[in-house]
Amino acid sequence: MTSRPSPESATEATPGSLPKPRADQAPEPPGGQASTTAAAPAPVPRWNRFDTSWTIGLFGTAVGAGILFLPINAGLGGLWPLLIATVLIWPMTYFSHRALSRMVCASPNPNQNITGVVREYFGETAGRVVTVLYFLAIYPIVLIYGVGITNTVESLMVNQLGLDPWPRWLLSGVLVLTMSAVMVAGKKVMLAVTQWLVYPLIAVLFVVTLLLIPEWSFDGFGALPAPGDFAMSLWLMIPVLVFAFNHSPAISQFSVSLRERYGAGSVEKASSILRITAVLLVVFTMGFVWSCVLALGPEGLQEAKDANLPVLSHLANVMGLPLIAWLGPAVAIAAIASSFFGHWLGAAEGATAIVRTMVDPRQKRLSDRGITIGVSIFLIVTTWLAGVLNPSILALIESLAGPVIAAVLYLMPMYAIHKVPALARFRGKASNVFVVIAGMVAVGGILISLFR
Repeated sequence: MTSRPSPESATEATPGSLPKPRADQAPEPPGGQASTTAAAPAPVPRWNRFDTSWTIGLFGTAVGAGILFLPINAGLGGLWPLLIATVLIWPMTYFSHRALSRMVCASPNPNQNITGVVREYFGETAGRVVTVLYFLAIYPIVLIYGVGITNTVESLMVNQLGLDPWPRWLLSGVLVLTMSAVMVAGKKVMLAVTQWLVYPLIAVLFVVTLLLIPEWSFDGFGALPAPGDFAMSLWLMIPVLVFAFNHSPAISQFSVSLRERYGAGSVEKASSILRITAVLLVVFTMGFVWSCVLALGPEGLQEAKDANLPVLSHLANVMGLPLIAWLGPAVAIAAIASSFFGHWLGAAEGATAIVRTMVDPRQKRLSDRGITIGVSIFLIVTTWLAGVLNPSILALIESLAGPVIAAVLYLMPMYAIHKVPALARFRGKASNVFVVIAGMVAVGGILISLFR
């Protein structure tokens, strides 16, 4: 019996080197000329542990701290808009993330991440602008997770464990350093830890969903609202779901890893992985949302919103379920940590590109290792400071970053597919029109919610 290399071994590539073709991938034509033709896609290799690792990693990136408030924000719009949003969110999530991944996987240069691909497709000036926006859209969320993990663990120590809280500077420092150490250790370690966190998270979401079934009630939600109210509720609900399902910060590194492993087959393999990720998100996340909404009802949802409490904390307070009192912090910690990893990937990638293109464009003064160390120190220190200071302004920053994330995830890939020859084979699809409309709705809904 011959030995097989581990799935993760192909995720690392020496900077500047081209990955060697594997037996299960087609050879890449020189210059990427095949990307402009309507050639048949390369066969999709069989599913393996590498694919499962990335599926779980992407799921963990999406299921962040926002899931704790998602049932409140989505449920207050009413059951009928929530039903329509539930139907729409799978194609919105899948088609948008697939398009962003295709930008990277289909690049003629297999070593480029999203920031390099944007410069390659749109030119240096536009590439720098998009790189800065990409960083500013993701980086504030890393800071928010630094605050969220500190508050959650501090609450767990005081309310559930009956301990005296540590000094905030120490608690935040330990937590941020622990999460950051996973990222500094490398992608293989990050994917392994994410799986360790996300599998219990999926199980807990499923258990809570089932526990709440005896409390379900449709009372109080009323009849179908007027068309105008229905449309407005749905419009404002879409952005909430878009960002609860967003895993775009990890898409670039995900696509690079697939390109290194599968070569020309990476486009189809990415579609397969993203399709399953979207299914998992809809089943477990929306199942959890519906169960919470039906258990609390409109009045309970409003009470939770007024108290500014995560939905599980409110459920523990009003329903007297001790199990949920313990599951709440567990879900929050696992969700924040797993999502932190994916957002760190995107923030580090954006920061590295900014330094490389604006500080040392000729790549003569700074080494790759030096930039990586500097970016890691910057992210660790600023996230720790955010956890210590606990500023309320972060929620506003997250809201302002929303339109940029929606534009990068929904609109930029569609523009690239329309304009870039290397992406010509993806034109003329009905899904492209759907993604553009969804992106405009999401951006518009965010802007309206900010100024209401």
